[in-house]
Amino acid sequence: MEPLPEIKIYPKRPALDARPLDMRIGLIILATDHTSEPDFRRMVASERVGVYVARIPYANPTTPENLRKMQPALTAGAALILPDEKLDAICYSCTSASVVIGDAEIEAAIQVAKPGVPVVTPPMAGVRGLRALGANKLSILTPYTVETSRPMATYFAARGFEIVSFTCLGFEDDREMARIAPATLVDLAREATGATADALFVSCTALRSALALTGMEKAIGRPVVTSNQATAWNCLRLCGDEAPHPEFGRLMTLPLVQ
Repeated sequence: MEPLPEIKIYPKRPALDARPLDMRIGLIILATDHTSEPDFRRMVASERVGVYVARIPYANPTTPENLRKMQPALTAGAALILPDEKLDAICYSCTSASVVIGDAEIEAAIQVAKPGVPVVTPPMAGVRGLRALGANKLSILTPYTVETSRPMATYFAARGFEIVSFTCLGFEDDREMARIAPATLVDLAREATGATADALFVSCTALRSALALTGMEKAIGRPVVTSNQATAWNCLRLCGDEAPHPEFGRLMTLPLVQ
């Protein structure tokens, strides 16, 4: 074996950029989530925008009781995302848990670890997206049971939307929800959209609905807002990214108006 060369320290410290990437978006997802990371990589991440992920404990079935159990883990999950560094936005990627726990409670829990960072939840982003589209009358499609869907109906009705139809698929396991084919979601959107609805909201971050957005909008002839599309749009706009992405639906061409 040849003798090793002397290891030398470079005499000058290289200059450092302010950040590796210009913008930082935190993403808190369920331990069982198959879809949020691929969707955010597809719709959000770029050479300018970084997406940084933490997973928190979750156990099926998807019931209001089990969803509520995630609340205590939100602070610890947020703290694991680039500790002691500022984020430009942070998203808790669970629609059904957000309506059960409450947007304000989620924001408070996350801001214990990340004070002052804008917090986004899927139903909150969904409301903002539907308003940006000028929708008042909604059809809603969820993969959940009736028990888990009921708080979703209450959430949107409480924010002034008229729900003209509500369809749920009866699934209890988010890992199975993620296995529903995008082409099937197009067919389901057609069946679930009421004649008088201005738009369709497709709930659940587990669904691969981002891959079906243009197909769903073409099938129903109206805008479609989905959980991951809405949070991606909301987070990008909070970062000052206004670039249109019509391949992910009409919403992704619009500005955020708060």
